[in-house]
Amino acid sequence: MSAPALSPLQKLRYGVEAALFLAFMGFFRLIGLDAASAVGGFIGREFFARTRVTQRARDNLAMAFPEKSHAEREAIIRVMWDNLGRTVAEYAHLDKFDLHGPDPRIRVENTAEIEKVRGRGALLLSGHFANWEILPIAASRYGLDGAVVYRPPNNPYVDRYISRARARKGYAEQISKHHGVKRIFTLLRGGKAILLLADQKTNEGIPAPFFGRDAMTTHAPAALALKLKVPVVFASNKRMGGARFTITIYPPPEFTPTGDEDTDMRALTAAINLRLEEMVRADPSQWLWIHRRWPTARDVTTGKRF
Repeated sequence: MSAPALSPLQKLRYGVEAALFLAFMGFFRLIGLDAASAVGGFIGREFFARTRVTQRARDNLAMAFPEKSHAEREAIIRVMWDNLGRTVAEYAHLDKFDLHGPDPRIRVENTAEIEKVRGRGALLLSGHFANWEILPIAASRYGLDGAVVYRPPNNPYVDRYISRARARKGYAEQISKHHGVKRIFTLLRGGKAILLLADQKTNEGIPAPFFGRDAMTTHAPAALALKLKVPVVFASNKRMGGARFTITIYPPPEFTPTGDEDTDMRALTAAINLRLEEMVRADPSQWLWIHRRWPTARDVTTGKRF
């Protein structure tokens, strides 16, 4: 399915946005990876953090960690914005990240879980931890060939830049989450791995517990795992200072199918959310708290749709 044609106004707006984005990417490329990451972190802390969306992060953290003090939650938000700014800047240097070579910047822990699924159809699930673009690079180096499922940015020109940056690093195939169901089935049946970030809200999903509250959650991973009988493994990512990362692989969740398709799908989706929650709790500052995962009292009052 092709994307709808852009109106002249959209082309103008997206063109201006893309020009600014490309100018920043050119600057970041020019100054080198470590400097770009540091500058991006400064922009995140000092500018991104002053936007209105920070209030959503505060609301989310208050719901997820009511036991934490205001100061503790603000510290998490500050690291989150630093990380997001660094992640944006690091798009200009995706080709510099690797597990080996003269300057390895990625380390992977618990690789035994990768060995168990290598050469098989498998789902590798993660969330928006640290720089989430690092995971497909590591997966490909460990022989998890297949595809990464992603949500394209609204701006098609920015999407083109990011897709090309991924491809230059030898990424697995890239599949838009909106149009790739048939291709995902084909790859899984062919013994390939599918990498998917499963932590965002989706109106087409189902309610499943996340930090003790129902959150609209994609049921696609559970449906795929049950229908094709493929294992589900997990990965988190942690920034280890600057532009260096440690990825940790986690085993499949404890789950026993009952044979009832709907019951099993809901139970496995809940188990997936629980594993994602465990990974977030391990280091909350590494996760992107600006997603609209739960309704707030303010949203309910204003009638915002979830």
